[in-house]
Amino acid sequence: MADDLLAAVRGESASLPAVTSAVLVVIDGLGALGLRAHAGHARSLTAGMGKRDTAITVFPSTTAAALTSILTGAWPGEHGLVGYRVLDPARGVLVNQLSGWETDGLDPATWQMSETVFERAAASGHPAFAVGLPVYAHSGFTRATLRGAEFHGAAAAAERVAAAYDLAARAPGSFVYCYLPEVDKAGHKHGIASAEWVAALEDVDAALARPVPAGVGVLVTSDHGMVDVPAERQVILEQDHLDGIRHLGGEPRMVHAYLEEDADADAVMLRWRGDLEGLADVATRDEVVRSGLLGPSVSPTAAARVGDLVAVARGNRAIYDGTAADQRGRAMVGQHGGLTAEERQVPLLRLGALRR
Repeated sequence: MADDLLAAVRGESASLPAVTSAVLVVIDGLGALGLRAHAGHARSLTAGMGKRDTAITVFPSTTAAALTSILTGAWPGEHGLVGYRVLDPARGVLVNQLSGWETDGLDPATWQMSETVFERAAASGHPAFAVGLPVYAHSGFTRATLRGAEFHGAAAAAERVAAAYDLAARAPGSFVYCYLPEVDKAGHKHGIASAEWVAALEDVDAALARPVPAGVGVLVTSDHGMVDVPAERQVILEQDHLDGIRHLGGEPRMVHAYLEEDADADAVMLRWRGDLEGLADVATRDEVVRSGLLGPSVSPTAAARVGDLVAVARGNRAIYDGTAADQRGRAMVGQHGGLTAEERQVPLLRLGALRR
């Protein structure tokens, strides 16, 4: 996706028309089904949106994995960010791949293993920029996924879009990335059926209603969609479910379970499949790797970060560790990470010089 957009700047894309500069806008958390269901609140985005204006995001459908795939063109099995929280095999501890780079001791230069589109753009003589919230300017995730880009911060969604368009217009031949997290934040806290989520969608839609500079092509997409998980759909794992489990990683819609060294792996797998029958699909690490869900090729480094068992919640359920001291995460309404169409189908919209 991003590389095809960069190819359009060079006039070499097989699917996109040539443009003078390109802007990739990622609206975090906006699924295609959710967008269509609320089309009346997003008239700019949905104007002319057809059935083919969608794409399928990667698995797991979570920001750390999917956003990295968008910005590198690599599958999670290649870039190595295979979930929200995963095991660092070298140290035997869970690490947060979205917000824990500094606190959990991750090296942005090596933990994320793939070259970014910004590095490829810069190497071929194209200016590369990223526009996001100022607080993200120096984060570890930014340094891992935006390598090669010159970062510009702006507080409001409209300011970020304006800055991205201005950079594209002032630097012909440039590739610009614009990140809009407002919809995702509202969805997690209030759910996609909430007034707050609709207000965030309207704000982003208004930001993208501004005219695109002449010759600039804009591609609008998302890293994932969401489902609302009501309290009665939560699956709570108590101690008898967790025997033989050392760590639970991933996130509630897609759990990585890492076994104790002396655990009977087959016995734990059978117990989990029995305990979660009808609630989640449980697979071993080898089964996940062979399935191709993480991509056609999974590096040994990435595979080692995958749980011994992986449980993917069905429908709109979510799985929680009932023995954990901190249960605040159970207040989260909108969630993602799984395999439903609501989570994996995302919009792929063309604006400006790319408009059909």
